[in-house]
Amino acid sequence: MATTTHDESPDEGLPTDLYAEGGPTSDPDGDAVFTAAGGDWDEIARDVADLGAERIVVNMGPQHPSTHGVLRLILELDGETVREARAGIGYLHTGIEKNMEFRTWVQGTTFVTRMDYLTPIFNETAYCLAIEKLLGITDQIPTRASDIRVLTMELNRIGSHLIALATGGMELGATTVMTIGFRERERVLRFLEAASGLRMNHAYVRPGGVAQDVLPEHLDLLEEELPQLRRGVSELEKLLLESPVLKGRTVDVGYLSLAGCMALGVTGPILRSTGLPHDLRKDEPYCGYETYDFDVITRRDMDAYSRLCIRLDEIWQSIRIAEQGIARLRASQGEPVMVADRKIAWPAQMSVGADGQGNSLDHIREIMGESMESLIHHFKLVTEGFRVPPGQAYAAVESPKGELGVHAVSDGGTRPYRVHFRDPSFNNLQAASALSEGGLVADVIVAVASIDPVMGGVDR
Repeated sequence: MATTTHDESPDEGLPTDLYAEGGPTSDPDGDAVFTAAGGDWDEIARDVADLGAERIVVNMGPQHPSTHGVLRLILELDGETVREARAGIGYLHTGIEKNMEFRTWVQGTTFVTRMDYLTPIFNETAYCLAIEKLLGITDQIPTRASDIRVLTMELNRIGSHLIALATGGMELGATTVMTIGFRERERVLRFLEAASGLRMNHAYVRPGGVAQDVLPEHLDLLEEELPQLRRGVSELEKLLLESPVLKGRTVDVGYLSLAGCMALGVTGPILRSTGLPHDLRKDEPYCGYETYDFDVITRRDMDAYSRLCIRLDEIWQSIRIAEQGIARLRASQGEPVMVADRKIAWPAQMSVGADGQGNSLDHIREIMGESMESLIHHFKLVTEGFRVPPGQAYAAVESPKGELGVHAVSDGGTRPYRVHFRDPSFNNLQAASALSEGGLVADVIVAVASIDPVMGGVDR
């Protein structure tokens, strides 16, 4: 076998043909050049091996503490340099989207909340916004219900960013960052548990509103925690922002330009680190975000350090929004938190029983002892569910990781015909190769941490 070579003109000043017989043995970058001008391929391969120009393929994960879940990275290494990086997914596949086709629209909330398990409120809200579009009741959602959604989403955003900072610090050896991050996240979880009954996987946001109201004592609890949360975030800033070790590991690492983000469909802090202020809360407001006062945080350095700074600054903006939400909920105490249409609405005025949970005692008294029609309606609503008119709708929210979109399709029945999610972790993970290739193996950890993927959302 022989290759065809193209001889360059011997005129002075013209480039030398790297591949001509007798030409140079390395290119301008210093990489070896092998000219196959005939002969046995086994001899050529042996010559390459003798020169040590082989690359090693390393599997990082799927059981690895620095891959943010069961993510497998296939790395092709040239010494310590990553020449090629590929992401292997599917190890956490749960079949959520398919399973939802066999459950009612309301039961679907218990599935979607488990996708990105660090941002359950966002999953639920995006799903319910799509259902409400199909039902044509978007404008009928009570203002108090929207305010509760905004408050819980922003607290959930704080919790998600704290996990990103905590786990990223742990992977770089900063265990104090991890302990502070998880400690401050507990303050958020205490409120979410008090309001919804669960620390995670809440199924709290429902089509038409929320499952139950936020009580004044819940807001008192949150207001007690916010000053402590502010102090904890300030501690994180002091530990992270000017640390020479952290800056040495993150500055100019994991670079991705605006053109790269647009080509890969990357959103969230990675996109905003390029200087583009793209945030659905401002660009396509939902749940009344247009009435809240907050800023969209951007940076221009397009590296891992910029994304870290963005997440810290977004925590402060979320606290700012949460304080506005608390004031609004105190002013609207007693207003409904579920749509008025009883063909859609589940009972939302819950009263706490001996078990710490419970339905409204007035509602139970009516359906069990006073009104057969109410009992029949309740039975059908719970077992069969409400019908959604045929059609399709897309709704999106700005999750902590980027644009979380839901494409819901109805055939007119009580169950979804198809529900598909545009999870930002899935789209953003495409950037793993672009962020890692050309860097060192140690920088792969930083690059993946700056993406902040959650594999529950990737695999669904």
